[in-house]
Order: sequence, then structure tokens, then C-alpha cells
Amino acid sequence: MNKVITREQIKDNLDQKKNMIIVEALPKKYFDTEHLPGALNIPHDEIGQKASEILPEKDAFIVVYCASTGCENSKIATDTLRNMGYTNAFEYVEGKEHWLEKKFPVEVTK
Repeated sequence: MNKVITREQIKDNLDQKKNMIIVEALPKKYFDTEHLPGALNIPHDEIGQKASEILPEKDAFIVVYCASTGCENSKIATDTLRNMGYTNAFEYVEGKEHWLEKKFPVEVTK
């Protein structure tokens, strides 16, 4: 079972500028359209190959999200990270759709 985090906790951490790595586990085209502030894009099917290089600290505070509760990408990515030894990986289960419902800020890749 993955550790989970809420959108309010993420927003509070962003507002307080806490050291947190946010990972969007969707394909690049969805990431480029809009993503949570400061997020990195590592699609769920690439995380096993890319995590060690992009996320070198196994104890870093990592939040992984995807599109919505109906999307399994964040669960798959978080499971992969935990199996790779990442001890502080959290899943934002409700995902980007939930974030946008509150009109919280997003970034767009130009």
C-alpha cells in the first residue's frame, strides 16, 4: 500500500517552499499542456529506467501524480519507486483533475 498525500498538503508544502519533488507520471503531451508547479515529467513506463538518474536521493520527499482517480499511472510509478528503495514516495491519488478543481496553480511547458 502506497503512502498517500492530499492536494492541500501538496499546496501547503509548495506555499511553504518545502523540499519536495513532484513527478507527473503521464506522457509528455499531457505534462506539456499543464502540470503542478515545479513538477518533473517521468511517465510511469519510464520511471524504472530514469529514476536513478533524475531522482538520485532515495530518501527524498517525492510526490507522484497522474490524471485522476481512474488513472493508475501514479500508483504504478509510486510502486516502482518504492520497489527501487525510495523510502519517502507518496501518491497523490486524485491527480491533476482534482488539483484543477480547486483552481490551484499550474505551469505550462513552452
